[in-house]
Amino acid sequence: MEFFQNLAADFVNQFEMTFITEQRYMLFLNGLKTTLLITLAAAMLGIVLGFCIAYVRTTHDRTGKLGFLNLLCKLYLTVIRGTPTMIQLLIMYFIIFGSVKIDKVPVAILAFGINSGAYVAEIFRSGIMSISPGQMEAARSLGLNYTQATWKVILPQAVKNVLPALGNEMIVLLKETSISGYIALQDLTKAGDIVRSRTYSPFFPYISVALIYLVIVMLMERLLNIMEGRLAQSDR
Repeated sequence: MEFFQNLAADFVNQFEMTFITEQRYMLFLNGLKTTLLITLAAAMLGIVLGFCIAYVRTTHDRTGKLGFLNLLCKLYLTVIRGTPTMIQLLIMYFIIFGSVKIDKVPVAILAFGINSGAYVAEIFRSGIMSISPGQMEAARSLGLNYTQATWKVILPQAVKNVLPALGNEMIVLLKETSISGYIALQDLTKAGDIVRSRTYSPFFPYISVALIYLVIVMLMERLLNIMEGRLAQSDR
């Protein structure tokens, strides 16, 4: 009994030092806000950039047009997918914006958005290419041009196909933002590290951060399942 009493007292003490003392819970809240802001903004940038690249590449594959743009897109994909995300973040902050006084959050959004765009591009491209060429031919036979057929016929079907993979990419993006501390940005992971340095106890701060990430990922998966269910109902 004494063992469990000591264990409970230690748990309460660790909780108090991690969250209550010096209002350290605010570090976690502010870090969570920064993490979510970076994730959402980078996701939107990645989706827009990825779609544009996928459109250029699929247009070139099917029509042979946009050759130069396709070459640039392939170079972008090779460089971004072939180098670590952390190195891209460091290059973005210390080299590209090294001589400019700029807030760290936009730098992180830009770095993660550009990185995510490369993977989203291939997700969209695979979804578009999975649609039967007969769909495009049927749309063109009805008088639609290539762009109209892509937007009105191909893309609605492609989005349904790529939604699970796109959702997984958003989850990966959320977790990748944990390296933002390398540019001294106080995200959720950095908040846990700061608390650890003040309490001299790594267990509670890091476990708390891990649990927060886990809850967010579970919510994202739940939202993704709801969207997939509604899209499945619309097919019936």
